[in-house]
Amino acid sequence: MKGVMVRYTVKAGRSAENERYVEQVFAELARVAPTGVQYATYKLDDGVTFVHVYAHESDEGAGLLPTLPAFQAFRAGLNERCEVAPVRTVLHGVGSYVPGYAGMRG
Repeated sequence: MKGVMVRYTVKAGRSAENERYVEQVFAELARVAPTGVQYATYKLDDGVTFVHVYAHESDEGAGLLPTLPAFQAFRAGLNERCEVAPVRTVLHGVGSYVPGYAGMRG
């Protein structure tokens, strides 16, 4: 799997708005149900920093997100919502354990 991590900080008062956009992306992914793709988003303890981790098995998976209307809507206003701009980091897998992963909430 190839993967990327994107980390950014939204402006005060914009966290809930950002979460709504993220939830719409995950809802669309659930409808599309792509294979060979893993995607997770986390909010750090400060309440305004988000980390997205996206992994894919193929080049097809690499280009999936930008084709989704919900992701396009999320991305369209992201820079304006941010206090600290997104930083993209390529991830090099060492190991993972994900069976039955349903995400972490709460």
